[in-house]
Amino acid sequence: MTFLEKLKSQILIGDGAMGTLLYTFGKDSCLEELNLSHPEKIKEIHKAYIDAGADVIQTNTYAANYLKLQRYGLEDSVKAINSAAVRNAKLAVQQNAYVLGTVGGNRGIKPSALSIEELKRSFREQLYCLLLEGVDGILLETFYDLEELETVLAIARKETKLPIIAQVSLQEPDILQDQTPINEAFTRLENLGADVIGLNCRLGPHHMLKSLEQIELPKNAYLSAFPNASLPAYTDGIFHYEGDSDYFKKSAQSFRQQGVRLIGGCCGTTPAHIQGFASELKNSVPVTEKIVKLKTKKIIIEHSAAKRDLQPLEEIVKERTSVIVELDTPRKLDTSKFFEGAKALKEAGIDAITMADNSLAQVRISNESLGYLVKQELGMRPLIHIACRDRNVIGLQSHLMGLHTLGMHDVLAITGDPARVGDFPGASSVYDVSSFELIQMIKQLNEGLSFSGKDLGQKTAFSIAGAFNPNVRSVEKAVKRLEKKIEYGADYFISQPVFSEEKLIEVYEHTKHLNAPIYIGLMPLTGSRNAEFLHNEVPGIKISQTIRDRMAALSDQPLQAAREGIEITKSLIDTALDLFNGIYLITPFLRYELTTELAIYARQRASQVRGNIYVESSIK
Repeated sequence: MTFLEKLKSQILIGDGAMGTLLYTFGKDSCLEELNLSHPEKIKEIHKAYIDAGADVIQTNTYAANYLKLQRYGLEDSVKAINSAAVRNAKLAVQQNAYVLGTVGGNRGIKPSALSIEELKRSFREQLYCLLLEGVDGILLETFYDLEELETVLAIARKETKLPIIAQVSLQEPDILQDQTPINEAFTRLENLGADVIGLNCRLGPHHMLKSLEQIELPKNAYLSAFPNASLPAYTDGIFHYEGDSDYFKKSAQSFRQQGVRLIGGCCGTTPAHIQGFASELKNSVPVTEKIVKLKTKKIIIEHSAAKRDLQPLEEIVKERTSVIVELDTPRKLDTSKFFEGAKALKEAGIDAITMADNSLAQVRISNESLGYLVKQELGMRPLIHIACRDRNVIGLQSHLMGLHTLGMHDVLAITGDPARVGDFPGASSVYDVSSFELIQMIKQLNEGLSFSGKDLGQKTAFSIAGAFNPNVRSVEKAVKRLEKKIEYGADYFISQPVFSEEKLIEVYEHTKHLNAPIYIGLMPLTGSRNAEFLHNEVPGIKISQTIRDRMAALSDQPLQAAREGIEITKSLIDTALDLFNGIYLITPFLRYELTTELAIYARQRASQVRGNIYVESSIK
């Protein structure tokens, strides 16, 4: 009797985790390679699950694809590993169980990290290897990204008539990470030809059952569930699971009541967990009717945009000339000079004071804390830079929720300089997400949804700036990045400093088609050494030879050199105001008197050039 024929009339028991039982080989070893180097161990684990009551065995091929094997230098061993895995499984089952060729998902929280074309190539190679060895079906498991699963499912359905099991993994019960409701996702997978659709990984029995309560019985497919043993614990550098196998046994009938016909285990499960399921469900009759009380996904909105203290910068800069100024938070604990500068810049009438997020990976006082004090004590708008370098996605979301709670709604999403260039070269650079994905996630918060799709109860009201580096060989390519950031949700842009009229004109010509406004970056040079350092050592900054020569001519006259830097920047402001509404002044070395003078000059010139009535933007 075929696999699908059996599922028509009875519940089948799947196996449990393979990696959990192979962890003794070391957390950094390639568990799929053990199909070749330790086949007896793999067969031993398969046999243990069959002895526990499993009707279905998965091949040890979850990560046996080109994209994942290349981490271990094994990208040329895809065929050898997958073929050995199927042979090991078949020798272990001896026709006492069905063998499913397992293919795992590649995309995680960063879908854009892997293109669809890369995924297709990698998947096809692994799929063909499994099919050539004569598996009884294909198991697609642990797919967080629905687009990836739909893509590979469509390929698999075209290439084989064998049964296909398609399983998604949820960050939150009821909903995928792209906010697709689980019922809708299952309908789409069934329509693409999946014979069995289900859930695996991430959730234990409790939350997986809560999710299954929202799932209707498919019209033509069957349901599967492979829960984790528990949430993982982390002790002495090792992940481990503490789920009780008796707990699985107690939950077994609940899975049956939710319409599950294929049930097994994922991370942390052992033959004891599978024996618990088998003792309750093996050969039992599945349910054919189920009442589902669908929950309506309702977000309770307190429309935060109505609570904003100020008009968003992207709206201001479309209406008139707008000047914002970056003032670095101090590297030491004395904040007196910082607040002197902030007060002076307020008197100069700037629209926002921007604060970097440990730029050049150098440790400074938190921009969040000083941003709040600037807002509360001086009535200024803080624009907070957020780097992907220092926080994982948990920290990023928490940080943003904190900014929202403190009433700071203006942010600049940046990748951030790598840790190795800064104060602590041995520190880790996190980079869970890129600036593109961070922009997208912040936009998601504005819809009232967490990064993982969870209802936040209200919407945030962030105005999102994207970074722009025009100091590159191809401005055209840089503008393509801007267009992509607009697609991801950027409202406006803030550029790296520009040091020539020619570059200003070039940037304008390449960006004038964009709907998102640009604050063009300008930075007064303080001397020749400053100019040479910026040009030669700071990523994203280039200064023309002409300007460097002008500064070099005054290398032994520091006051005159600083004055020359001011005059150069004023000349750039003159050109910039003919092309852009937004001026972004960067304060060097906390020398706020330089950017204060330039901010006043920019306002005056704007009034002369455009007849602007410059409106004070301080919080009243």
